[in-house]
Amino acid sequence: MPLSNTTTRYGSVTKGFHWLTALLVLTLIPVAVIANRLPYDTSEQLAQKAWLFSLHKTLGVTVFFVALLRIVWAVGQPKPALLNADRKLESFVAEAAHWLLYGSLVLAPLSGWIHHAATSGFAPIWWPFGQSLPLVPKSESVAGVFGGLHWVFTKVMVVTILAHIAGALKHHLVDRDSTLRRMLPGQATLPPLSAADHSKGPLAGALAVWALALGLGWALGVYAPHGETVAAAELAEVASDWEVQEGEIAITVTQLGSEVTGSFDSWTSAIAFDPTIDTGKMGSVETQIAIGSLTLGSVTAQALGPDFFNAQAFETATYSGDIFKAPDDYEVRGTLTIKDTSVPLTLPFQLTLDGETADMQGRLTLDRRDFGIGDNMTDESSLAYAVDVRIALQATRAP
Repeated sequence: MPLSNTTTRYGSVTKGFHWLTALLVLTLIPVAVIANRLPYDTSEQLAQKAWLFSLHKTLGVTVFFVALLRIVWAVGQPKPALLNADRKLESFVAEAAHWLLYGSLVLAPLSGWIHHAATSGFAPIWWPFGQSLPLVPKSESVAGVFGGLHWVFTKVMVVTILAHIAGALKHHLVDRDSTLRRMLPGQATLPPLSAADHSKGPLAGALAVWALALGLGWALGVYAPHGETVAAAELAEVASDWEVQEGEIAITVTQLGSEVTGSFDSWTSAIAFDPTIDTGKMGSVETQIAIGSLTLGSVTAQALGPDFFNAQAFETATYSGDIFKAPDDYEVRGTLTIKDTSVPLTLPFQLTLDGETADMQGRLTLDRRDFGIGDNMTDESSLAYAVDVRIALQATRAP
């Protein structure tokens, strides 16, 4: 069997690309459907769900590169003439479907890959080249857009594949021609064929279908940051001797061996502090955090759910304590309350004073089990017990 195409037949390389792509796609689609439907209430369920998603993502990246190689090969090859070129509408639909398939086999995995790179956590791609992509930031808005694009492109791909299969079966069982046999190993018997006439009309038709699908995706709101969200509690303004100008309360968890970092967007701190005091209590702080304002990569919805922070039932967390001079820097000795559990907690921090401005940096590690967070996750290989907390803020002394 010749490697290259002719004007009437497909070569073995084209056939190999065709059936390899079919095998990959017809594997990764059901894997994704099953993975999406699986629960993740326990460590074992989470590990199983993540394994299937990793398989899906790895196969998807493989499809992307196979599709690129297939397109590069096809560009330099003659395209065999259609067996039904005399049926203008049928020929138009067949060629438009081929354009849709070629495009979807690149766009669907690429958009999924960018979505994966823009978010953090959950199921990694199985390869040694890292999980990020150049020029793709870690961003929930970027992840939302490309997650929506992935959804749209996969739907176009699935519908086109079904139409492609139906067309092949129609040729084989109804028309009884060699359209399907021409893509199988061996040399199919072919009737005399007219010269191929591949116009730009089918490409225009494919572009119109993509435009329509993208518009429907926009109308359905699939490009917004996805996942279940919880409305963050409205925090009242607080009176403070030191007014926070900017700052961040960030947490890092380790899920399935990968670090996932997020932060709370809404919080207040009432700070009383006298830097001239040398010994004993130097002031106090009370910080209130709106739990629903947490963003934590791809696991945000899970973190806010009833098995973890339970943000609908417990809208805020509170840390209050007194400020003391420590041997190296400073520390707050206080109590952290999350959900209905209060735990004594000492927060060491560094402080830089420049006139009326103070820069504070603090870091500590919590055990999520102390607060009844993720009690159903008993295996640290699924979700580590330790949670790293990093606090950074800049405050100025109030007039």
